[in-house]
Amino acid sequence: MRRRTALVFILLTGCGKSPQSDIQYIKQARSIAAEWALVNEQASAGQITAIYASSMHRWLHDELRTASKSLSQPHSRYGLEIRVLLAEPKDTSPDRLQRHAAQLKQIESHLESA
Repeated sequence: MRRRTALVFILLTGCGKSPQSDIQYIKQARSIAAEWALVNEQASAGQITAIYASSMHRWLHDELRTASKSLSQPHSRYGLEIRVLLAEPKDTSPDRLQRHAAQLKQIESHLESA
């Protein structure tokens, strides 16, 4: 019986996901933040229509929410950063969005080197 219990325990611990499994979602969130910054920059310069900007904001927010829900460790530092990004208003300054992207890049790089 002990062997069986030990085997089940070993199998269950192997099933846990690590932060490395979330790198794809961190990259996705970083890319979304950068694209959002570009949309806002172009919108403020009058280079894209308000309808296009609004539709992009909806699409980017939906993609970011999906990435956030897919995290294996939503209460991690990167999970918090993505939730903070999700809470930003659609007209957030491009600089602020780029700071979020930079923060996510730093986390991503740290996880990739671990």
